[in-house]
Amino acid sequence: MLSPLLAVLAAVANALASALQRKAAREEPAEENLSLRLVWHLLHRPVWLAGVLSLISGFLLQAVALGFGQISLVQPLLALDLPIALVLSGFLLGSDVGRREWGASAVMAAGVAGLLFALGPSGGASSFASWQGWLIGGTANVLLIAAGVLWARRATGTRRAALLGATTGCAFGLTAALIKGVTDTYSQGLAAVFAGWRLWAMIAVGACAMFLLQSAMQAGRLLATQPGLTMADPVIGILWGVLVFHEQVRGGLFIVLAVLAAAAAAAAVMVLSRSPLLNGSSGAHGDDGDDGARPDGGEAPTNRPEQDG
Repeated sequence: MLSPLLAVLAAVANALASALQRKAAREEPAEENLSLRLVWHLLHRPVWLAGVLSLISGFLLQAVALGFGQISLVQPLLALDLPIALVLSGFLLGSDVGRREWGASAVMAAGVAGLLFALGPSGGASSFASWQGWLIGGTANVLLIAAGVLWARRATGTRRAALLGATTGCAFGLTAALIKGVTDTYSQGLAAVFAGWRLWAMIAVGACAMFLLQSAMQAGRLLATQPGLTMADPVIGILWGVLVFHEQVRGGLFIVLAVLAAAAAAAAVMVLSRSPLLNGSSGAHGDDGDDGARPDGGEAPTNRPEQDG
């Protein structure tokens, strides 16, 4: 039971980080998207740095959870950071969470629970992975990320935001696989961790994922970025767990149940992504329509920009 508990705590930390970082990133100019200038400017924003600290806490909790449990179990639970972020946003903004948000949050929680029940992940470890498995899985994952970035660079507006969201999810999935590899290597001693390639690959991929996350949040509205970001990470994690780490999941009719549960969770993500609480509105029952969006998919500027403090 320790691994699921730590995964949920990691989701809480990630939810807080997401709220803080989105607040900072969405106020940067659109021309800085996919530019290192975006990161440089964000480094000077206290609210963004607070989000980074929360994200680091979530990372450490995730690492320990992966050390005790299967990646096929931990990554789906991390998807709960979206409804948790909604509740936290309502608390921080002093706004009530509406029935629609509560209902969608309950559906998403039930969907994740149903997915884990249907899969019933067990066994497996990164130590079971062969070097061929790491090479093939890592290459396929990196190519998927690269293809997403190239496609996003040619897209604009809502399409770019959606592509960057899904690509970021793929990058976090690869990061989780490498974290799993590092935690299993730790059993051989700290020297083995620093001598192995997985730690340095994890740092590189994690930095790339962070860069993509800032670009995704700054590219457009939450409704476009969040579905791919939320769903791609657990899907990639499950694929790594089953195909590379040899984790066992149920088959037969349980696969159908898993697909239905995942579809319910995805539908809930779409509903939650429309919430004004997560889109920066002060009310929980704002208009679900245009919301002041620019034609390019970003958010319209306001006359009174938010303050970091």
